[in-house]
Amino acid sequence: MKHYDFPQQFHARYDQAVALYAMGQRGADTFFDASQHAYLAANGLSAQNLYDYAEDQSNYGEPGYDQALAIELVRRDYFLNAQGGRASATVLDEARMPAKTDAVRGIEWLPRLIPKAKAKLRGELPASLMFCCGGDRRFLKAHDILPAEFLSLVWRHETNDDAIIDWVARRSAAGK
Repeated sequence: MKHYDFPQQFHARYDQAVALYAMGQRGADTFFDASQHAYLAANGLSAQNLYDYAEDQSNYGEPGYDQALAIELVRRDYFLNAQGGRASATVLDEARMPAKTDAVRGIEWLPRLIPKAKAKLRGELPASLMFCCGGDRRFLKAHDILPAEFLSLVWRHETNDDAIIDWVARRSAAGK
């Protein structure tokens, strides 16, 4: 696998997914051939990741290629270096997720976003959840946090939710 050309390869797959979605094709597994699926998997990604970006790009005009690349570079780094290139067999149980209205220190959505970001980082999101979905984007914009920045924060403090909460509270207060 060539590492240096990952952004270009990702861009090609991203553009392919956006074009297929715009033409009316649906279903993540229909977007790529076997070699493309293998390339994505070798980099810690899935067709569902690209499908989600394409769907939101087509329907909402965001998050866009730049944000998607930044997010997937963090995920890829975690996959290759923290997970040794081995996919997790675990899938986040969506039923155990905090509610969208749950809050910590008065910050709604954060209790939900933390486990979601951890699952994204580890490649454990179910197909029904997307990191950087519309709700995540609203939260991140309101607190002036880049999606990839949050994902990196979660990696740095993977076992310390309080440190994540402290950082978000400081960032949020600084933006007011």
